[in-house]
Amino acid sequence: MAKCIMIQGTMSNVGKSAIAAGLCRVFKQDGYKVAPFKSQNMALNSFITQNGLEMGRAQVMQAEAAGIEPEVSMNPILLKPTNDTGSQVIINGKPIGVMSAVEYYRHKRDYIPYILEAYRELEKKYDVIVIEGAGSPAEINLKKDDIVNMGMAELVDAPVLLVGDIDRGGVFAQIAGTVMLLEERERKRIAGTVINKFRGDVSILEPGLKMLEDRTDIPVLGVVPYFYLDLDEEDSLTERFHKKEKPGLVDIAVIRFPRISNFTDLAPLEAIKEVSVRYISSPADFGQPDLVILPGSKNTISDLLWMRQNGLEAKILRYSGNGGAVFGICGGYQMLGREIQDPDGIEEKGTVQGLGLLPVCTVFGQEKRRTRVEGKFRDMGGILKELQGIRFNGYEIHMGRSEVDTKSDRLVSMREEGNEEPQRYHEDGAQNGNVYGCYVHGIFDEKLVSEGIVSAILKQKGYDTLQIEGKDWNSYKEEQYDQLADILRESLDMKAIYKMME
Repeated sequence: MAKCIMIQGTMSNVGKSAIAAGLCRVFKQDGYKVAPFKSQNMALNSFITQNGLEMGRAQVMQAEAAGIEPEVSMNPILLKPTNDTGSQVIINGKPIGVMSAVEYYRHKRDYIPYILEAYRELEKKYDVIVIEGAGSPAEINLKKDDIVNMGMAELVDAPVLLVGDIDRGGVFAQIAGTVMLLEERERKRIAGTVINKFRGDVSILEPGLKMLEDRTDIPVLGVVPYFYLDLDEEDSLTERFHKKEKPGLVDIAVIRFPRISNFTDLAPLEAIKEVSVRYISSPADFGQPDLVILPGSKNTISDLLWMRQNGLEAKILRYSGNGGAVFGICGGYQMLGREIQDPDGIEEKGTVQGLGLLPVCTVFGQEKRRTRVEGKFRDMGGILKELQGIRFNGYEIHMGRSEVDTKSDRLVSMREEGNEEPQRYHEDGAQNGNVYGCYVHGIFDEKLVSEGIVSAILKQKGYDTLQIEGKDWNSYKEEQYDQLADILRESLDMKAIYKMME
């Protein structure tokens, strides 16, 4: 049977996902076959596996750090919030419907067999499983029938590493308070604590570390410094939304919808040094961008109406009317069309007018399209015409079907990944002048695509584009995972961590 370790946190966004990913990389480097696992994930950033199943993005990132192909058994339950009180529930990669929080918690224990089946599947194939918790194990209103923190640890008899975030203050109270609120049998599972996101001289912390160990009777196994690495994030607590950057040579404005999803699509553009990517949620922040991107959304109609009410729609229409470039992905693509119809009430029953910048009409249906795709850009017009013929790989996750005016130019030609039949290619997306849209998540990941977009904008602005160099996204991520492993080796007591797993 595989050895395991579980990473729990004193609250959300303390760095559990990154610590788990770093340990996956360390164990891989040490010669072990390692896999990540999270029984229940709540996130709007998701991914499609090779067999067309949907899972949380954090476990995909951790699987990449472990050097393995992501599979849905690493995240058997995914909750995708549709509003403040309900979520789409995805079990083993397939949606089973939208549930209110009350309804989901009523059925939560019914999902334990799926969790254990997925975990046992991994246990057969790997030497080590790194389990990630969610939120805090001391949420007393959620402890009953818990399946993601101490409840999960008990199901598989996992030792726990408890992580606290010092950057936001109060880390000693976080850790001591969490331990105090746990039951005795749960406290015994915590084999060590970790202080994360520390800035400064660790020696200043030493009196506090000693006091924390005395109060909790649990060893502190490391202080991890605040680090700046480019790792995929899965939820709206990400710090990238709050970066206050001055516009770069290429200024890209991304509309930050209330239900923004798969914002990891923008990471390859963010990684290019000449580019500033700003996430904006009000007309006052619009500025004078070189490109506006409408990303994915879990509630397309609601986010479209939000944009209409707060004045961003009018800004985009004026910007586009003056020749500005706009790119929509998935939900953003749907919004750029003429109308969105929702006859079955998938989101909000009825018909809503879109921005009208693309000759597209979208109809929501019950079936969710989940597939990996590969393809190339078709004959291109407008500012991005140099993308013509460039190939890409990505994936689709959406419940709408978009019909494009037959006289209009399509954006891409693609097929399901791995399907070698030439006739399986089909045209998708749409373009109209400097407005572009399609369903493909990850479309900017290929170096030639992100590099081509930046070069096209710089060329229009009269800059020399010879020095522009996009990143090979896969190689770049490998470098980030190796750096993360180095940081953890330097700051954690890895001997103690190996011992707690014995």
